[in-house]
Amino acid sequence: MFFPKYITMNKPTDFSKYLSDFLVKYLPHERGVSINTLTSYRDSFVLLFRFLQEQKNIKAEKITLQTLTKDMVVEFLDWIQSVRKCGNATRNQRLASIHSFCKYIQYQHPENIYELQRILSIKVKRSHKPHINHISEDGMKLLLEQPDPSIKKGVRDLALISLMYDAGARVQEIIELTPSCFHFDNKDASTVRIKGKGNKTRVVPLSKSLVNILQNYLRKYGLKELSMAEYPLFSNSRQEKFTRVGITEILQKYAKMANAISSDLVSEKITPHTLRHSKAMALVKAGINLVYIRDFLGHTSIVTTEIYARADSEQKRKAIESAYADVLPKEEACWIGNKSLIDFLNGFKTDSGF
Repeated sequence: MFFPKYITMNKPTDFSKYLSDFLVKYLPHERGVSINTLTSYRDSFVLLFRFLQEQKNIKAEKITLQTLTKDMVVEFLDWIQSVRKCGNATRNQRLASIHSFCKYIQYQHPENIYELQRILSIKVKRSHKPHINHISEDGMKLLLEQPDPSIKKGVRDLALISLMYDAGARVQEIIELTPSCFHFDNKDASTVRIKGKGNKTRVVPLSKSLVNILQNYLRKYGLKELSMAEYPLFSNSRQEKFTRVGITEILQKYAKMANAISSDLVSEKITPHTLRHSKAMALVKAGINLVYIRDFLGHTSIVTTEIYARADSEQKRKAIESAYADVLPKEEACWIGNKSLIDFLNGFKTDSGF
């Protein structure tokens, strides 16, 4: 893990000491956060250092705990949005990193607890809930018809896209997989062990059709040998782990091909997470209990999973409205015959005489 060199100095400030301990010891060892979360936290503080350097003329090696005030943090968050043109979601992500650090140091350095709690009182901004971009089952069938299984890369790409969809996996989870993560069973009980956010592991069942695709891929690439058990499941031409960008490029290549056949079924602009959304929506439409879907996707809270149920309900409502036939008799408001609504109200009497 790379950390900015200016965190370690001959005469460290109290801020640099606590930040180093927070990033190097507390988060990975006590909290057990994933490498992606750790990277996000690090990036938040690198951005904070840049703000202090450019806007306050305070160098990183001069930052102390006294520098960390509510007013300064609010200015930093405003700078993120006004100068760097970031949205509410990014602002909230950077604020979450600072909040986590403040919660950590308020126990390590209680002398600053008042200002730290003022920082902790900064609220997140409401972020617009994006439309859940997903592909229908017909769209997925079309997408999976695009890789050419007669060539080696086509076998790999079919296995990659099929696994991302069928396992509902995040792209980073796919990147970290090795052949040892799979358990193949002849009695339709094959599974894959996936390490998700916060290093939490879940076991996901694999369909029979996916197992056949994976077995063919493992054979073609020589990954069934015991010596390859810890080798990356998917790798590029340099025998290196795929990156997020690499997987996205592969997916978009086939999305473009499918889009040329039917733009209604598959959009050109899809991401690996679109496949995860698509699997979740398919499970909701199939009537699977949300608790099972939560566990399948590796969500911490069922509240996250409920987003898919709400999206499905909204789609059903729109479908019903579009097919709705207005057969009820039209009834005009009883005051239409009066000169105005005011005249009607003035002359209105209830059955009780009031």
